[in-house]
Amino acid sequence: MKLTFSGAAREVTGSCHILEVGGRTVLLDCGLFQGRRAESRRKNEVLPLPVESIDAVVLSHAHIDHAGRLPFLVRSGYSGSIHATAATRDLCAIMLADSARIQVKDAEFLERRHKQHAEPLYEPDDATQVLKQMIGLPYDRWFDVVPGVRASFVDAGHILGSASVMLDCTEGDRTVRVVFSGDVGRKDLAIIRDPHPPIGADVVIMESTYGNRDHLPLADARAALGTVVRDTAARGGRVIIPAFAVGRVQELIYDLHSLTRANEIPRVPIYIDSPLATSATEVFERHPECFDRTEDLVRTVEKLFQFDLVHYTRDVQESKALNQMHGPMIIISPSGMAESGRVLHHLSHAAGDQRNTILVVGFMAEHTLGRRIVERRPNLRIFGSDVPLNAHVEVLDGYSAHADRGELTAWLDQVKATSPTLSKVMLVHGEPPAQESLRASLTARGFTVTVPAPGDQCAL
Repeated sequence: MKLTFSGAAREVTGSCHILEVGGRTVLLDCGLFQGRRAESRRKNEVLPLPVESIDAVVLSHAHIDHAGRLPFLVRSGYSGSIHATAATRDLCAIMLADSARIQVKDAEFLERRHKQHAEPLYEPDDATQVLKQMIGLPYDRWFDVVPGVRASFVDAGHILGSASVMLDCTEGDRTVRVVFSGDVGRKDLAIIRDPHPPIGADVVIMESTYGNRDHLPLADARAALGTVVRDTAARGGRVIIPAFAVGRVQELIYDLHSLTRANEIPRVPIYIDSPLATSATEVFERHPECFDRTEDLVRTVEKLFQFDLVHYTRDVQESKALNQMHGPMIIISPSGMAESGRVLHHLSHAAGDQRNTILVVGFMAEHTLGRRIVERRPNLRIFGSDVPLNAHVEVLDGYSAHADRGELTAWLDQVKATSPTLSKVMLVHGEPPAQESLRASLTARGFTVTVPAPGDQCAL
């Protein structure tokens, strides 16, 4: 029995870990690499191992850096099962279709630029095929993955449908429980339930995105959002928020709804400018079983994501019209790292105006436009042109759906409390400074911690 680390090893994107048990091979996630375009494309075009040797896939959640290479996997010939929660399956239906459209557009752009044929990584039909092979399963129920491996999903509290995975791996008379954290969420996130730490782990594969920092309390993040809206509206500007279509957009709608009901922000129009975010919100509305029933707004408001100030724009012409409008407004638009989509048009129009605010509410990976905004570069390269960055830039780390170092440590402590045989913790899904900081602090607490590099293997 062994693990091989293929993606999200000493980096944040491309989540993919290879579990081998009894001659069978299981992929844990099959995510898209993101960042520098040419480098990411080279990585994405190479599968972690020959497709005929893959027996099953277990998917932690629907974010593209965890699920985004599944269409390429099936395009390359994979015909086996893909296991996920029911809500993750529904989210993948829209997110992978959207990713496929982006792949096709990127290929068309490369053809125009280089005057030679460019093949998309995958196409919409491939995304559709993924759904035919994906099995939607409930939380907290054991299922067979391959002979020698059974698994159970527990709520990771990161986004709708997100899961940590317990995998019991058996060879002969020996069974090892591997826990894959997926992306660990935070206690008291809006809408969804708190993370539920798995039990009885021998080996833990744990994310470490924010392993070297602490977030603002969530209540402070909501208050800070209110301050940004009030200050920007007073200047007559607009708030542009690049946000992940799944999870972050819905959190922001929820908090803006709450702030509006409390009269803590002016009544400015709120535009959700994304067909994907609109569809994702509809998926949220179909899965109230995942909601946290301890929250006041969840208990008392029938339509969490529909109120008089919020407008959903699907049509391209509606989106373009927003940049011709005047007066204060809030525009929330994917992508979360400002690498593609309609938000680029809004940023190109808004970044040069000091009345406006670009509000960053999530992690921005290296070499993305979002990271350059966080670093407050004087000029942003958008659509091949330099755009001066005169707008205010505000960063609210409190909105991260990833656990910070304290929350990761608390999660692992809870796993350890039920796991007297826990022997190894392997940190993935993080940049090296965050991972080294978390490794040092966990080692000081008595854990045996490694930080695998791409291609590293670990015997179970």
